[in-house]
Amino acid sequence: MSTPVIGWIGLGKMGHPMAQHLVNAGYPVTVYNRSKDKETGFGNTATSPKETMAGADIIFLMVSDDAAIHDLVQGPEGLLAAGVSGKLVVNMSTVSPHISREVAASLHKQGNEYLDAPVSGSVKQAQDAALVIMVGGPAAAFEQAKPVLEKIGRLVMRVGDHGAGNTAKLAINSMLAYHAQGLAEAVLLARNNGIATADLLTLINNSALGNPFIKIKGQAILDNNYAPAFALKHIAKDLRLAKHLGLATPLGQAAFDSFQHAEATLGEEDIIAIIKQL
Repeated sequence: MSTPVIGWIGLGKMGHPMAQHLVNAGYPVTVYNRSKDKETGFGNTATSPKETMAGADIIFLMVSDDAAIHDLVQGPEGLLAAGVSGKLVVNMSTVSPHISREVAASLHKQGNEYLDAPVSGSVKQAQDAALVIMVGGPAAAFEQAKPVLEKIGRLVMRVGDHGAGNTAKLAINSMLAYHAQGLAEAVLLARNNGIATADLLTLINNSALGNPFIKIKGQAILDNNYAPAFALKHIAKDLRLAKHLGLATPLGQAAFDSFQHAEATLGEEDIIAIIKQL
């Protein structure tokens, strides 16, 4: 089987190291990003999503939201404007199941395949090729993409048809919101009753509740460092998408309210900046 030509659209904090892993693995990669300075270091660049689609076998998307996906696919210089068939589009963005099903149908009319393949993990996991990738779409398309996805993730799993990957990701990110708010509330309760934050975190990290997220975000609280590894505005967006899917449980509603209220003032800071809101 010949090596597929890769097109990569979206070179943000996550997309850049993910695309670089594919270059390092020997795939021919052409990149496109609206901010052209982020393309520096990649040999092959495209002038538009349309050109990226025309020149690649598998096209990866890693952007911020439904609106960005709609523009990339439906816009005048978007993927559909290329008018080609036989391509596979893999959308690794955290977006709604609805937009995935809509895009899959549009691409299918031209004879192309689509997978939603969002990731669990942050910048460090992207840099280490240690992401968890959950995929929705046809089994045959999944098998085509899997060897490439395995270069950027430590686990690649198909969980259902179009939109299933997005649904799984929104469920996981809802839980992420609970963890962030729970840690913040525990720190505040202890602090307000005379327990040093460092002592509390030592206890948590040596208990059954200890995990990498608590360790990393606890250290961020100690250091008063809220530089965004995963910006609060993104979890606020994900909770809105989850709410559209039916998130209405007590914890879900509490997290939704907290992060929506915090987004206006803390959206550009890290998710654990929710402690400031609380």
